[in-house]
Amino acid sequence: MTSKVICIVLGGGQGSRLYPLTATRSKPAVPIAGKYRLVDIPISNCLHSGITRIYVLTQFNSASLNKHIKNTYHFSSFSEAFVDILAAEQTPTSGAWFQGTADAVRQSLHHLAVHEFDYVLILSGDQLYQMDFEDMINKHVEAKADISIATIPVHVNDVPGFGILQTDENSMVTAFVEKPKTGFDKLVSEVSPEMKAQERVYLASMGIYIFNRKLLYELLQGNESTDFGKEIIPQSIDEHRVLSYQYEGYWTDIGTIPSFFDANLGLTDDIPQFNLFDKNYIFTRARMLPPSKVSGTHMEKAIIADGCIINASHVIRSVIGIRTRIGFDTTIENCYIMGSDNYQTLEQIEECQEHDQPIMGIGDRCQIKNAIIDKNTYIGNDVSINCGDLLPNGDFGTYTVQDGIVVVKKRAVIPNGTKI
Repeated sequence: MTSKVICIVLGGGQGSRLYPLTATRSKPAVPIAGKYRLVDIPISNCLHSGITRIYVLTQFNSASLNKHIKNTYHFSSFSEAFVDILAAEQTPTSGAWFQGTADAVRQSLHHLAVHEFDYVLILSGDQLYQMDFEDMINKHVEAKADISIATIPVHVNDVPGFGILQTDENSMVTAFVEKPKTGFDKLVSEVSPEMKAQERVYLASMGIYIFNRKLLYELLQGNESTDFGKEIIPQSIDEHRVLSYQYEGYWTDIGTIPSFFDANLGLTDDIPQFNLFDKNYIFTRARMLPPSKVSGTHMEKAIIADGCIINASHVIRSVIGIRTRIGFDTTIENCYIMGSDNYQTLEQIEECQEHDQPIMGIGDRCQIKNAIIDKNTYIGNDVSINCGDLLPNGDFGTYTVQDGIVVVKKRAVIPNGTKI
């Protein structure tokens, strides 16, 4: 059945809630878990589900994403499989940016027309989860549904942040309210006993949809609606068969700095909710990096990617990305260090040391807590980050602060002895 499916991954807008991580890259290109990109999550879920025709839609800062897709997803010349970027473009019929999720798909329909398919799977590019889409598609076909929406049971406290659905005894959607603030007591749906025990009795849309091809074209062509969640889905409930596909595994939307930070540090748990060590592993760019080298470091709940050189005294509950260099007597606690895109040569390191300038990575005798260190940063010796009183939110040039999390910007230089 998956051979009849084509997938669209929505890259999102400017990603302002993830700033400064999205200052120079699109949201799907943001590094996660030390060696992957956010876009690798939905693509890997597709490939493990047998869906091999995938378009990624984007319009902001797409160069980094284009490079990652080009260098990562290669298929046999005898295969119809592909992962292609579709950037917003000016055409004879449209010269505007994507105005929303539905408008992005509408403007891309002419690219889909050259393929044979019966179903369109629409995914978000900024979520962390592991799902079998083949099962969802089979349920869609068995129920003779026109549209299927992946839903997850949530607690009443989480209701205002989601589009909430109500279903009948056959899991068909009978009502849909986008981010209700009040009066949602009547939107309780039937869930499993395990979910009831956790008081998760409201079904939230995960932003994952399946549309029958013919219906998708009918809904989008000649229609000015720009968003699936706010317009297309609510408008379709009364006229079409809309199925709720209930998912009870781990899922999180990582569209903000705090949620992104928590999702990464959560990977260091003894039994993480998102399992990197699963048979359905995450695909990403293959890098020919050396093994990581660790000298005299006490590590506790740490994830260390390839190619690192670590001489720190302590690394505690942290994710250390590719090619990270950490100096002597440095303590890293509750941090996501993204790493570097290249190594400095010995000559470059000696030149920096002669001029008392930081070298790429993290220097000696540093203390860094509750921080995200973006790629290719130069943090000098004796630097202290987030080790004192709670910092105010704001943008401070080389770094930002949000909800107590310091984000050091990509390629930032933090001089020796700096205290943040």
